[in-house]
Amino acid sequence: MIKFIAAALWIVAVTLGAVFYSFQAAANLPATEEQKPLLGGLDYVKTDVISVPLLRGERVQGYFLTRLVYTVEPKEVSKLSVPMDSLLVDQVYSYLYGNPQIDFTAYEKLDLDGFRNGIRDAINTRVGSKLIHEVMVEQIDFLTPDDVRDNAVRQRESAAAAAAAEAAKPAEAAPAKAH
Repeated sequence: MIKFIAAALWIVAVTLGAVFYSFQAAANLPATEEQKPLLGGLDYVKTDVISVPLLRGERVQGYFLTRLVYTVEPKEVSKLSVPMDSLLVDQVYSYLYGNPQIDFTAYEKLDLDGFRNGIRDAINTRVGSKLIHEVMVEQIDFLTPDDVRDNAVRQRESAAAAAAAEAAKPAEAAPAKAH
């Protein structure tokens, strides 16, 4: 019995010594240098899909769809009186309607760097500080009115086929009534 008590006291003493030593060693570490601004402290915020109808004359030429990710400093975003998503969506609309030379039907001519930098610079100018550090494109699509119409027809046909399959299932047999 005395051996067990001595062993328990030894274990407690060694554990306390190890904890005391680790706290002393941690207190003597040199201060780490601060993180650089672009390596930490930024939030990556993903937008919902932004859909912009593109008009040429009086006709809708198509729909520009995009999902963006932008990096912001949380301190700067908290100062805004307008939600950040609303500001970004407004700027995408303004940029696309303000630059009619952008032709989404010719993908090889599309300048994504110009698009991203243009949105970033316009928002930073509008806010008056460096709010957005980087804009990244997660998804970008251009749908013509015919594409939208074809998708709607396919959805209706698949819904009708699902309803027909559901109706074709045999009804469960009701239990027979005893006379």
